[in-house]
Amino acid sequence: MSKADKIIAIVEKIAKPIVQEYQLELVDVEFTKEGENWFLRVIIDKDGGIDIDDCGRISEQISKKLDTLDPIDESYFLEVCSPGAERPLKTVHDIIEAIGEYVHIKTNIAIEGQTEFEGILIDFNNDIITLNIEKKQLEISYQDVTKIRLGIKF
Repeated sequence: MSKADKIIAIVEKIAKPIVQEYQLELVDVEFTKEGENWFLRVIIDKDGGIDIDDCGRISEQISKKLDTLDPIDESYFLEVCSPGAERPLKTVHDIIEAIGEYVHIKTNIAIEGQTEFEGILIDFNNDIITLNIEKKQLEISYQDVTKIRLGIKF
């Protein structure tokens, strides 16, 4: 487990009860370096979407807890935000809920010479994701997926 993965696991443990207390969903936690700066992103959501007040409340609570526990050596910026239109699908439940939606998938192996796919998610059964890509169906094993998120069709 990488250092970033350890930090993400710690922050998920800290954030989950805080987020749930406000009847929100913890969608994802990211700890990433962009340029010279480290960013700790806590991505939250709820039915109907979140607002700036939700982000502010959660940010304040998580910041207090992080200041007390001090699990991160690096200087970083804490961002609490919504998943936006390209929400990551982190769980099997998320994928099932997204059936009928346009999605973007990255795989760890090439399938038909590609590792990235976009199309309509039409089924998820027996660990097989079925996409409709330009009137053609493609089956992708869930174990080969490295990332899946909602997509935006242009």
